Amino acid sequence: MAVSLICAVIAGCGPSTGPEEAVRLWVNDAQTAAENGDRGALMAMIADSYADARGNDKADIEQMLRIWFLRNRSIVLASKIDNVTILGGTAATVLLTAGMAGTGDGTFGISADAWRFELELAGDGEDWRLIGARWGELGGELR
Repeated sequence: MAVSLICAVIAGCGPSTGPEEAVRLWVNDAQTAAENGDRGALMAMIADSYADARGNDKADIEQMLRIWFLRNRSIVLASKIDNVTILGGTAATVLLTAGMAGTGDGTFGISADAWRFELELAGDGEDWRLIGARWGELGGELR
């Protein structure tokens, strides 16, 4: 048993995670990248073919992130995954609620918001990319 555990940790020979666990890890990695201000890591998580109902493409999302990071020197996120739906092992929808606080752009140097997100991901079960999203303020409509 101990040898199997060591092998899984060191060599990666243990069973791979299922699609839902991989998607949850993707969300966690995105949150970590955002809190670290790592726009490059976030952009690598978005498919080149990204498109959403607001008419945004990947370049638009990169610009939004650039502005967000410029306005907020320090970022703290608290997110809760409300639901993960895996479709055929290659597509996923994630509903999540996120509280976001940053320092730098508010009247007192602090700004905070709460949002709901519906994320659409495509992948092979392990490697996932964001292909679309809808979002809105908590209590409001997702657009």
